[in-house]
Amino acid sequence: MTPNEPNRADLGKDPARVSGMFDQVAAGYDRTNTAMTFGNDALWRAATTRAVAPKPGERILDLGAGTASSSASLARSGAAVVAADFSPGMLAEAQRRHGSMRNLSFVEADATNLPFADAEFDAVTMSYALRNVNEPKKALAELFRVTKPGGRLVINEFSTPPAKLFRSAYRFYNDQVLPRVARVAGTNGDAYDYLNESIRDWPDQKRLSAWIRDAGWTNVAYRNLSFGIVALHRATKPQTPASA
Repeated sequence: MTPNEPNRADLGKDPARVSGMFDQVAAGYDRTNTAMTFGNDALWRAATTRAVAPKPGERILDLGAGTASSSASLARSGAAVVAADFSPGMLAEAQRRHGSMRNLSFVEADATNLPFADAEFDAVTMSYALRNVNEPKKALAELFRVTKPGGRLVINEFSTPPAKLFRSAYRFYNDQVLPRVARVAGTNGDAYDYLNESIRDWPDQKRLSAWIRDAGWTNVAYRNLSFGIVALHRATKPQTPASA
């Protein structure tokens, strides 16, 4: 594949292909997201920040941070935020936009093998990124490992609208409209074909909640945003290890 040839990942989610695809869409990523969500991305980001509830002095991991819009929102609280992503192109765009924030740092990281110590973070979060990991259950276990006992998990991810009629309309939009919006916005439309496939293939709210519990998290709960287009999952790491 040549550098300028559009890179399209598939549901095999090979890390090199997925990373390369995000490298190519980094510059227009936020613009395209705003267009295809009709501005709801800002509302979802605000809801995620409120759910994480960052505090000054805390250390927070924003995994799959992309261009670090969510990381910057968290860092404005005064918390020390690490924006981690496996796409060098996304991280470069993130540093270009937000590199001046003193309490925001940038790390290239594999979600299934995080380069952080055990119990390093007060809170960990992912927005629209867990779906792109080839071993999402392993990523949830890694997030558990690097979180302090009593620490918080927030996952914001595309999900399954519970209302059948709305779900059908949403599927039509994703199949027929979303890739066209991406192309009009000047982004790799093939990448958004993949993103649509990954959304359709992703487990619903209850199944993802079960994955989170299986990784060791407790107090697992979720709430739907925008009629279930996305779901905000929250959980806590137990203060003491679970008994055998």
